[in-house]
Amino acid sequence: MTELDVAGLQRRLAEFAAARNWQPYHTPKNLAAALSVEASELVEIFQWLTPDESARVMADPESAHRVTDEVADVLAYLLQFCEVLGIDALAALDAKIDRNEQRFPMPGRPARS
Repeated sequence: MTELDVAGLQRRLAEFAAARNWQPYHTPKNLAAALSVEASELVEIFQWLTPDESARVMADPESAHRVTDEVADVLAYLLQFCEVLGIDALAALDAKIDRNEQRFPMPGRPARS
């Protein structure tokens, strides 16, 4: 088994889409819409669960499988979206964490400048 990385997964997704001639459909608009749909399917799993039930969702093999599949779908569309727009997802997240650390300093500590 090889080690997984974002670039390798993006490559696999691109090759999968290319082999099926799906690239014309993988526009930013379509990928954003698909990402939203898949995120909604993840929300649907938790929709009527209590907080305690939601915390135990992975204990049930069937629910765990559904959650895992939806997480994979969300990540796949997000990675394809980033690939199409030339966004480095990890760099974007790192920069966002930096901004959030500035906006939301730890209690009792001043914001970094």
